[in-house]
Amino acid sequence: MSKIGFNIRKIRESKGFSQDYMASVLNISQASYARLENEDTKVTVDRLYKIAEILDTNIIDFFDADRMVIQNQTNNEGAFGNGYVENLNVGNKNVYEQLLKSKDEQIELLTKMIDKLLKK
Repeated sequence: MSKIGFNIRKIRESKGFSQDYMASVLNISQASYARLENEDTKVTVDRLYKIAEILDTNIIDFFDADRMVIQNQTNNEGAFGNGYVENLNVGNKNVYEQLLKSKDEQIELLTKMIDKLLKK
């Protein structure tokens, strides 16, 4: 079982944000947001990126919030420092790789759109 919902809650609470606030910014009900943190519903990649933006954190921190706290206390390398991916369990590592692929695809699509706009 991943602990993404638990980690999102942990980070949200560390920032002092309420579920009501998060739900409001995400334009969903508080009950829907609570289901996300309780892992009663699946969360999309886009929603994870939006939550990371609101919480001013890296999406990878949702996969290992304890690691994020330790890393922030010991160095300034960021979420990708020193073998971070190798320390994730296999299930989370696969999700992480899918997120990176999705991010790369989004960047490629945006680049193509910008190129088209510049050619006009």
